[in-house]
Amino acid sequence: MKRIHFIGIGGSGLSAIARLLKESGYEVTGSDQALSPFAKDLQSAGVQIFVGHHPRNVSGAEIVIRSSAVKDDNPEVEAARRAGVPVYKRSDFLGQLMEQKLGIAIAGTHGKTTTTAMIAWMLFSLNRDPSFIAGGTLNNLQVNARAGKGDAFVIEADEYDRMFLGLKPQIEVITNLEHDHPDCFPTFKDMYTAFEAFVDLLPPDGTLITCAEDDGAATLIPHARKKGLSVVSYSIQGEMTINSPQWVQARTLKPNDHGGFDFSAMTNMGAATEMLNVSLQVPGEHNVRNALAALSVAAVMGLSLPDAAKALSQFAGTGRRFEVRGEPKGILLVDDYAHHPTEIRATLAGARARYPERRIWAVWQPHTYSRTQTLLYEFSRAFKDADEVLVTEVYASREAKQEFSSAEVVSSMPHTSARYSGSLADTKSYLKQHIRAGDVVIVLSAGDADQITTDLLKEI
Repeated sequence: MKRIHFIGIGGSGLSAIARLLKESGYEVTGSDQALSPFAKDLQSAGVQIFVGHHPRNVSGAEIVIRSSAVKDDNPEVEAARRAGVPVYKRSDFLGQLMEQKLGIAIAGTHGKTTTTAMIAWMLFSLNRDPSFIAGGTLNNLQVNARAGKGDAFVIEADEYDRMFLGLKPQIEVITNLEHDHPDCFPTFKDMYTAFEAFVDLLPPDGTLITCAEDDGAATLIPHARKKGLSVVSYSIQGEMTINSPQWVQARTLKPNDHGGFDFSAMTNMGAATEMLNVSLQVPGEHNVRNALAALSVAAVMGLSLPDAAKALSQFAGTGRRFEVRGEPKGILLVDDYAHHPTEIRATLAGARARYPERRIWAVWQPHTYSRTQTLLYEFSRAFKDADEVLVTEVYASREAKQEFSSAEVVSSMPHTSARYSGSLADTKSYLKQHIRAGDVVIVLSAGDADQITTDLLKEI
């Protein structure tokens, strides 16, 4: 039995691969600077995890897989190479996992984690026993990865560092396409070219599924059709699907008692046009589109669409995607992973539709200096559906600390109740002084600001 060691195992990407390999019978170990929730879950599953990086951690490993954030001079990387142990990045390894399976890869600037989770849950509910790797924990299954015995492999296709170009999909979903990760893609053209290359991974009998309402994603349709690929488009507005001969549409959206939308879905795939009823528990129109992507996958696979619609109605969301943490003293605390202007707008619009009469606090932790500076104007206009806005200091993530402060973003905001709150401790202190029963506090962060809701649950 091979021992596979992961450097940076606590991240969402590597932890998912580690879990899948552990369930597949491999001996798995890992290391990271701290024990993340993902790492703690792996420990519970029997994975040995070292806190800190040391050459001895890779002793006995036959394969080493490192996070993209781990540099060449990491002591474990150097030790593995001295010992002749192959060191892979995630992108180098993922394609191997998909071989001999029906690969379903979900990409896009926004929504890929939730859409991946929806598809995985849908296939699980339809007894297809899928393998999957998602960037967040499926609330229905309480895991972010699974080694199934069925023929389908569902994977979140991460565009950062062009990692998705190592995959071997037969079905691709592209939810949307906007400029992001300016540290990796200096221009939108650079990013678009990477997505074209992603489409080129499909075999001649492959299928591209994409949102017809998104300008960036829709422009990939002619590229796919030129290559002779099958194309399916989905949209809430039916007239937008004319670019594709195969389509799935949502109509008659109505808010429901679960906080999501009830809607009718129609598709022309199959012997006749089929009408389906879906009742989502997850909020926002963006999740209606995510559900349409999942239904499109079901249609391509020839699955029962009524059963697929029923499964999606039971989908309970993913961790840190509008995750309700609790409601102490009548104050609703929510964590959300939104870290791009479009995601923030969608999350806050969903919150406003769900809680029209409540005061909404948006607590935003900017993620990386490059993204914050490149999209500064868009961020400054993304908070109109919040009543109060608090902006913390930038979470540097993989970047070196800079002189730039998120206070500069606040100064450009037209929002009359936006303020720079600085550290997480100062932000929490301000909230404790000003929030009251009936408020909704939404922490928008891809970094460590979810600690705010964790602390507030204990302290208010």
